[in-house]
Amino acid sequence: MTAASRSWPEEIFAALAAQDVRQVAYVPDAGHKELIERCAAEHTITTVPLTTEEEGVALLAGAWLGGQCGALLMQSSGVGNCINMLSLARTCRFPLLMLVTMRGQPGEFNPWQLPMGETAAPVLELAGCRVFDLDDAAEAGATVAAAGRAAFEGPAAAAVLIAQRVVGMKTFGGPGDD
Repeated sequence: MTAASRSWPEEIFAALAAQDVRQVAYVPDAGHKELIERCAAEHTITTVPLTTEEEGVALLAGAWLGGQCGALLMQSSGVGNCINMLSLARTCRFPLLMLVTMRGQPGEFNPWQLPMGETAAPVLELAGCRVFDLDDAAEAGATVAAAGRAAFEGPAAAAVLIAQRVVGMKTFGGPGDD
């Protein structure tokens, strides 16, 4: 399969595998569904479902102390849940790679998603994270690879913000929606 024929989740998976990511923590999210399933199917990766996103920061600190690279998958609304825990990565200088599916961007139907969707990037930057925008599915692998280098070689906290246009717009599932 060529890079051009792979989906953006498959491109991200390939970038994670190339960086020897062994643990993937996530809060279930339809936007990350394909990536979560792909990671769960890989015998070299341990996937860990979370009840809240900040648990993932602590889990990945432990992964790093145990000699493994990891990634945290979440939706932009989860960024707000992580603010206090991001100080752990900053103070202890361990790598933290976050892949964030964005909500609250143009076309968003749910007003509750607007506050964090509109402020996720500046909030992460203020918390000391390097932010990488992913607005084009064709750039998924390269963007995650760059963020992974920033995280694992830095070490630093790095977040890839995956735009709604890449993930696809969500709906409440009215008539005709699957």
